[in-house]
Amino acid sequence: MGVLNCKPTFSPMLPNLKLQKDDGNPYPDPKLYRHIIGRLLYLTNTRPNLSFSVNKLTQFVSYPMHSHFVAATRVLHYIKGCPGKGLFFSSSSSLQHSAFSDNDWAACPDSRKSITGFNVFLGSSLVSWKSKKQTVISCSSFDAEY
Repeated sequence: MGVLNCKPTFSPMLPNLKLQKDDGNPYPDPKLYRHIIGRLLYLTNTRPNLSFSVNKLTQFVSYPMHSHFVAATRVLHYIKGCPGKGLFFSSSSSLQHSAFSDNDWAACPDSRKSITGFNVFLGSSLVSWKSKKQTVISCSSFDAEY
C-alpha cells in the first residue's frame, strides 16, 4: 500500500477519535480506500486486535472522507509496528471454554445505534468473536443490554 517505510505506531486507532460520515473533505480516490479496507477485513481473520478499528472504518466505504483515510493508514502503520501479533493456540491450554460480551449504548454518533460484541475462548485461545451494530435504536441502556 506504499507505507513500507512508514513510522510504526503502537495503537491501531487514537483512543478518543470520533469518526463521522460528514467528517471533513471527501477523499479523492474512494477506490483506494475500499481496497485498503478490503485487505484489512481479510487480515482481521487472524488479527482480532484490528477488529474494532476496521469495523469503524468499514462504515464509511460508500463515501470516505480524508479523515477516514488517515485513520485507515494509521492501522497500516500499527501493522508495521507489530508484525508478529495474531492468534495463538497453545497445546498446553485447558479445554475449558469461556465467553465475554459487552455493548456500547448509542455509540454511533450518526445513527445513535448501539454496538454489541462478544469473545469466546477455549482455554486461553480466542476461537470466535463478533462486533455488530444493532439494527434498532435503543431508548434506554436496559434495552441495549437486553
